[in-house]
This record gives sequence, C-alpha cells and structure tokens, in this order.
Amino acid sequence: MINAIDPNQLLTQMRAAQAQATQQTNSVSAGQESGRVDFSELVKTAVDKVNETQQASSKLKTAFEMGDPNVSLAEVMIAGQKATVAFEATMQVRNKLVKAYEEVMRMAV
Repeated sequence: MINAIDPNQLLTQMRAAQAQATQQTNSVSAGQESGRVDFSELVKTAVDKVNETQQASSKLKTAFEMGDPNVSLAEVMIAGQKATVAFEATMQVRNKLVKAYEEVMRMAV
C-alpha cells in the first residue's frame, strides 16, 4: 500500500530539521572560537616534543655508556629510534609546509 504524504507534516519536519542543523552549526562555531588553538603553537609544541624525545634518548645513551646497570642496550636503541623517527617526521612535515607555501606563492592573483 502507498502511504499518502501530508505536505504540512513534511514541511513541519523540514523546518524542525533546519532549526536543528542551524543550532548545531552555531554551537560548533562557538566552540571553535572558545577553544581556538594557534597554528604556531601547535608547531612549537610538536617541535618541543621532538626535542624532549631527542634529549631523553641522549641521556639514556650517556647513562648506558657510563655503565648504569638500570639502562639496557634495548632501551637505548629503542629511544634512539623513537628520536630518529620523530625528527624525520618533523622534517617531512616541514618539507610539505614549504612546498605548500611555494605553491601558494606561485598562484596568480
């Protein structure tokens, strides 16, 4: 059987959906402004974390070389690899950002 569509009911549902979508959009916009994070802060935080990883790796390496019995070779190697991977990832992000900047600068206005 085919159900008849009531135009008034359909219009009411569409208006309710529109009002709900508008409400959600407004709440998302308000949330973004209150929790706004600056891009430069994100980059600085990421670089600081990479630096901390490298320093921790260096400290473990030094402790192992000095004969600290609490530091194993496996820990030193893992920390070194983590620092290397973090640094390489940071370099790749930097390269992508530079490439994107160069592309934007080549665009005709």
